[in-house]
Formats: sequence, structure tokens, C-alpha cells
Amino acid sequence: MLTWLYTVPLVWDDVDPARHPFDSGTAASAIAGLGPALRSPRRPDGLVSGSAEYHRFREEADLWTDAMTFALVERFGVWALGWTHRERDGGPVWSWCCTADSVTTPEETLERVVAAVGEWREWVEGLAWRFEAYPLDLAAIEEQRILWERTARSLILRVIDRTGCSGGWYGLCHQVLRWFLMRWGVSPAAATVLVEDAVGPRFHSWVRPEPLVVDEIAEQLAGSLEPGHGAWPVGTAADHLQRWLDVRESVPWHEAMENADAADVAGAPLVPARDGAAACVDAFDAVLDPDRGRGLLAALERVRADAARGADLDFELLRGWQQQVLGTPEPPEFRRYPAFAKHGRERYGIGPDTRARFDACLAESGSGPGALPLAARAARTYLDVCFFHPFDDGNARSAFLALVFVLAREEVALDDVVLLRHLPVRAGETDAAVGFAWLVLRAMAETRRRAA
Repeated sequence: MLTWLYTVPLVWDDVDPARHPFDSGTAASAIAGLGPALRSPRRPDGLVSGSAEYHRFREEADLWTDAMTFALVERFGVWALGWTHRERDGGPVWSWCCTADSVTTPEETLERVVAAVGEWREWVEGLAWRFEAYPLDLAAIEEQRILWERTARSLILRVIDRTGCSGGWYGLCHQVLRWFLMRWGVSPAAATVLVEDAVGPRFHSWVRPEPLVVDEIAEQLAGSLEPGHGAWPVGTAADHLQRWLDVRESVPWHEAMENADAADVAGAPLVPARDGAAACVDAFDAVLDPDRGRGLLAALERVRADAARGADLDFELLRGWQQQVLGTPEPPEFRRYPAFAKHGRERYGIGPDTRARFDACLAESGSGPGALPLAARAARTYLDVCFFHPFDDGNARSAFLALVFVLAREEVALDDVVLLRHLPVRAGETDAAVGFAWLVLRAMAETRRRAA
């Protein structure tokens, strides 16, 4: 499953029903008209858990679910991400279980999607109603502290009743308490810290907390609030591109290579048992939108042709691929304005030298004396494209193609790219960059093992 689809990072404004209208009466027909609804996989009869056929079906069903989530977000808004926030993962949605169980016949699967979207929406609307139990004001916290405490206690008890304290239920509790604080003006950053400090390690899977523990947490949370918790940090908006450039040269890429096979570190040629890049496009992009799938497959073919001739990677090469990806009459230009990603949480600045700096970074993707190992170069190039965010649209696909190109230029291809393609990495975090390089290396190792 795509990790960026988790609902934990969402802020209350992302899901507040007052900001995001939804017509439950027309939801079923709207969902039935989405691209993935027309290409739902069918669970094979007699499927045996753990078998090779089961794993193939599970992969197909997972990718289809990701495509459906993507389509739901485009149709209804980012709040719809929570439709698979399942009870088994501590979430409030019971209509949808794991994909291997919920994806059956196309008709039954679509019914479950509609039910799950409706169930998630009802949960969010119920939270909004509970948040409004008292008209709170952070500036009047001293007079209203008892009201904040009562609401926090009722919300914890609501989560307990809804989930039965199943595995990971406390994650939902953290989320609900954060959203409650945000609704009444507490900044997201402050809300996260306050909830974590109040709850601490006192909640556990499959354990219903004692009433005294619930009371203590609600009291501590309300008691820790101050009017200043509503203020965002002062200063200019962060430039996450600059954050990436500030740490790019100091990332300890070698840590990802420790204890790895010498062939993978050296980037020895690798022919996979299957074309993982094309398989991912077929199972995700083409399900989401056939035109999107065709465009990305055409770009992928061109990427490999450019790699085979030993082309140098620069923006001109990228924009040629991006023309195929987006289906535009001409190759798209470099963006002219600041760009945003991750639901607006990251901002990438723009300056007169941004494109030149981008080309300089891309030039480091090649091999040669002093070059990083192949997996690290591929990972770094992927992140360069993500954080420079050169195009107005389709940057994630552009980064994916750049990674494929860097590997293909040295005769390496992978049989599975799903996690690499969709794993979110925050700008400026060296550990996350090293972790992504490790995943590229791991994908190479697993591809080599399966191809043997």
C-alpha cells in the first residue's frame, strides 16, 4: 500500500466537513464512474493464502486499492484518504478490511468501497459535531480549561467504543485529539507535541485503559494548553528545496551500502525476471486512467532508449519524457513559481539560478571517478527531481523515470518498484535519504535473487 495514503499527517482543515461538502446520495454513482471502478480485479476461486497465486493477487489488489484512493481524493478531496483506515489497524472503518479479503468480485468490491467512504465520512462528521460541544476559545483557556478537558475525555471514550481498543487503536486516538486541538486554533505542530506528551506510553493495543488513566490524560492535555499554542513560528515560509540542498552533500550515503552484496554496490548489470516498472504502470496508472498509463509507458520506452545510447541526464531530457507523460503538444517548461507538495506541507522555492542548479545536480547522476555507488546515485537523482519539482504537474512520475534511467544506463532494471515509487521522503532529512538509498539497494538485491 502507498505510505503517503495514511491519514495520520492530515490536519483538521484537510478533513473538516464544513470545508469539504459531500453528497452521500450521489456518492455511489460518482464512485462507480471513477477509472478504477471500471477495472476492479477479481479474486480467483479457491485462492490459498500463502501461495504464489495469492501473492500475485494481493499485489494486484493492493495497487488497485491505491489507484482507487488516488481517484477518490481527486474526486472528493484529500479527506477521502481515510476510507481504508481500517478497524484492524486501529481505525474507525469496518466496511473495508485487508485488500485480499475485501477485493472479491467487481460488484462486491465496489459496494465495499462505497460503504467504506460513507463510513469514514460519517466518522469525520461525528467528530465535527463532538468538537462543537462547547464554543471554545484558546485565548480564554484559563476560564474554559474544564470544557477542554471534558471534550478531550469524551473523544477518548468515543475512540475506545468505536475501535474496541483493537491493534493500534491509540493511533486513531492521537489523531482525533490533535484534530480537536486544531479545530480550536492550536497549531498542528503544537497539537502533535501536546498530545504525545499527554498520552505518552499509556495506551496499548488490545488493552482498554482504566477510567482514571483517561481522566489523567484529558486533564493533562487541557492543563498544558496556553494561548501561545495557536501561533505558527514567525518568519518567512520555509523553502524545502533549500533544505534539501543544505543537506544533500552531507548525506552519509555509504551507510546504506553497509553489509550489502558487492555486485549490488558496484551496480553489476541486472536483468529482472519481469519488468517491474511497466508492471507498476499497468497495475496503478492504467487503472487510474488509461491515457495516463499509455503516456507513462511511452515515456518509459523513451527513457530506456535514451539510457541505451548513453545520454546525459539534464532538464532537456526530462522535459522530453514529460511531454509523453502529460500528453502535451510541446515539452513543458521549467516552472516559474514556487511549487508545493505533500498537501501543501512542503514548499519549493524558485530563483534565477534554480534550473542551472538542477542541471548541475542531475549531472552528478553518472558514473566516473569519485561517483557514489549506483543505488545512491539513483536515489539522490530521484530526490533531486522531487525537491526541485521542475514541472507544474507530474513531478512524481518524472522522478520515477529519472530513477529508472540512472539504473538503466548501467544496465540495471528492477522487478518491483512499487515501494520506491510511492514512498514519501521529507526534504532536509538525511536519515530518510539514506533510507531511500537503502531501499533502492534492497530492490536490486531482491531482483537479483529472484532472477537467479
